[in-house]
Amino acid sequence: MENLTPKYDTCFFERYAMITLETMLGKHYAHLVNRDRPDLQDEKHSIGIEVTRAIRENKNVAKALVNEMAGKPILEIDQDDLNNISRSGYAYGLGDGSLVGSKEFEYWSLALPMKRIIESKVYKVNNGFYGQFKEFGLFIFAKEDLNDEGVRQVMDFIIKEQQDLTTCYDKLFISQIQTLYACDLKKNVFKSFTVGKRQRRLFYNKSIPA
Repeated sequence: MENLTPKYDTCFFERYAMITLETMLGKHYAHLVNRDRPDLQDEKHSIGIEVTRAIRENKNVAKALVNEMAGKPILEIDQDDLNNISRSGYAYGLGDGSLVGSKEFEYWSLALPMKRIIESKVYKVNNGFYGQFKEFGLFIFAKEDLNDEGVRQVMDFIIKEQQDLTTCYDKLFISQIQTLYACDLKKNVFKSFTVGKRQRRLFYNKSIPA
């Protein structure tokens, strides 16, 4: 029997994406493991999903990232969540999504705007950087405050970027803490899922490395 033990299994955001997909979208994504190039893989069903992040090119957003690290007052978050952030260094999934823990600060500080992220990832998947899979997905953690129209624009952009390429992303997932957008780039449709506080806490707890 094939050994599906994850080769690389310490990344909080990759774990969070993996758990989110299985919980929200069902058994199709129940056998993903955290490896590398791409970040999530199901070799048996030939699914490869790259996990990344995007952020608005805006100084106010950049400043907001350091609030928790700088020890500024945090409103509307309970003590249990604060304790978890302090203990783990991660804040994604807790509170209203505006906080960044000390360990994830670098992850977000290196983020690029959505357009530049997509251009880079589309180039890499087409050039074989992520190997060969029957289904490719791109999972983006976003601090872009997208609404349905914004998601449609992102889809239109990636579809246009891929139109003459041989290897393309079939699926796009955008996580915005309280909302998950699951986009089918082949059918040009998307569905949004509300992620409640209890579910977010579950995703968070399961994503913290043991």
